[in-house]
Amino acid sequence: MTRPGSNAQGTTIAAEYDYIVVGAGSAGCAVAARLAEDRSVTVALLEVGPHDHHMSVWVPIGLAGTVRKPGPRNFAYYTESQTGLDGRASFQPRGRGLGGSSSINGMVYIRGHRNDYDEWASLGCTGWGFDDVLPYFRRSECNQRHAGRSEDPWHGGDGPLHVSDLRTPNPFSHRFVKAARQAGLPLNTDFNGEEQEGAGLYQVTQHNGERWNAARAYLHRGNAKDPDLNGGRPNLDVLTDAQALRVVIEDKRARGVSIVRAGVVQTLRARREVILSCGAFNSPQLLMASGIGPAEHLRSHGIDVVQDLPGVGENLQDHLDVIVNKQVKSTDLFGYSSGGFLRLASEMLRYRRNRTGMVSSNFAEAGAFVKSRPSLAIPDLQLAFVLALLGNSNVARRSRLGHGYSCHAYILRPQSRGHVRLRSADMRDAPSIDPRFLSAEADLDTLVAGVRIVRHIFAQPALAEAGGKELLTDDFGPDDSNEDAIRAFVRSHADSVYHPVGTCKMGIDAMAVVDPDLRVRGIDGLRVADASIMPTLIGGNTNAPAIMIGEKVADLIRASDRQTSAGALKRHAAFANDVHP
Repeated sequence: MTRPGSNAQGTTIAAEYDYIVVGAGSAGCAVAARLAEDRSVTVALLEVGPHDHHMSVWVPIGLAGTVRKPGPRNFAYYTESQTGLDGRASFQPRGRGLGGSSSINGMVYIRGHRNDYDEWASLGCTGWGFDDVLPYFRRSECNQRHAGRSEDPWHGGDGPLHVSDLRTPNPFSHRFVKAARQAGLPLNTDFNGEEQEGAGLYQVTQHNGERWNAARAYLHRGNAKDPDLNGGRPNLDVLTDAQALRVVIEDKRARGVSIVRAGVVQTLRARREVILSCGAFNSPQLLMASGIGPAEHLRSHGIDVVQDLPGVGENLQDHLDVIVNKQVKSTDLFGYSSGGFLRLASEMLRYRRNRTGMVSSNFAEAGAFVKSRPSLAIPDLQLAFVLALLGNSNVARRSRLGHGYSCHAYILRPQSRGHVRLRSADMRDAPSIDPRFLSAEADLDTLVAGVRIVRHIFAQPALAEAGGKELLTDDFGPDDSNEDAIRAFVRSHADSVYHPVGTCKMGIDAMAVVDPDLRVRGIDGLRVADASIMPTLIGGNTNAPAIMIGEKVADLIRASDRQTSAGALKRHAAFANDVHP
């Protein structure tokens, strides 16, 4: 076997593997690790970014320095100018490095509603109903409340992904939950249980007060300093700083991946399959760069068309949200003041001692699932209560100093649809992203309702007694009667909450990119496994569902291998009988 090079840790890299997984994010880590459980196969996991062993990843409040800034762990994309957002471009952070976006996200563990997955099944995605995917959520999960037990019907207790209650919930998080109940919402202690509606504290992907990203769950097996990055599995090679350029396709079959690493272009060959897990922006980008996608668009960039698939890059959906802020004088809340800096210094010492306190916060500690209209069957809005003055662009210029709290209200199942396109044929260039936010008027109506719901909760005694002043939303009139002002506020301040999906849609219709086994239509040996395969956006955060997709596709691949092996044995037996009757 030829050996083209070595990875960053000095391990020799093979030229050929049974499986090549491109992208070490939430789904990619899961599928690569599960495939590597079979020691008879070899697996390569390619990641364009660096190792995840860094304080900004493990320390929960480190997300404040990564999610909003470009850097080695954040692609920090921007969309095209959005007509529905008064011409603003939307910031689109995406994780770069081991763990992908699970290394920079808000750590909230949400699966979505049962109806979301049952809708997938109704669209022809056989095997993706809620009862089909629940076992994979449970298999991936080690829930603190059920650790070591497997009998709970909703949760797993011994999976690789740690899910925990917050170790030190903030007093204002409790105030929010109490205020939401005063506003008429029921208490919900488990958003991933039998009922989603209501208000409560979120569970988070943490363990002992540290972030537990997908890489820590599936690659390091808890040891973030694992020098081999493979959890002791010699058949798994994890290659960081490896930029995929294109999938190598011969005779309508994926044969490998062309990459550039340390300035050297090389091709890794796949004996069995290539699995793309690059996310909702980069998976369609890589397909198109490889000649798979809308034919005319590919030709416009000088790319030879291997497979004309018009759905590649289409069907982009994202959770659009609007934020209401309130300035409050309290160092229990994060903020910029001399008292705040002193408080944070003491909290850092506390965190070093026992991994508790404000430094272990994910900022969005509490939230709710609510209905914009009572007639709805299930919630269509998610609220995320944040312990700081926060804004996409809506922290008032009047005062960025001081302390306060915020609340996201985002639409769970938007009707607006956008797309991802190539800027060039080079994967090193950012793709063109156009979500077409608020192109469906109904989405604006739902967000207007969200603003009213948040302000109603803020007005309840549990929060109102702490005092303070709303920023930018205090002039909407009595009982929020100024409809035009609220609608203008949404258009001028709404932005993504960073949950893009759908651009390599799973299904059976003409615009589907992958079938229910996640195989790319028209190309053998190639699958997509990440949030891009979702035909519709689920009602909640997307990290846990992406991990579920990685878990499930590993089983789909193994089932396919068993069928192939069984078919080969039958053919061999038939041949033997013909030769030796």
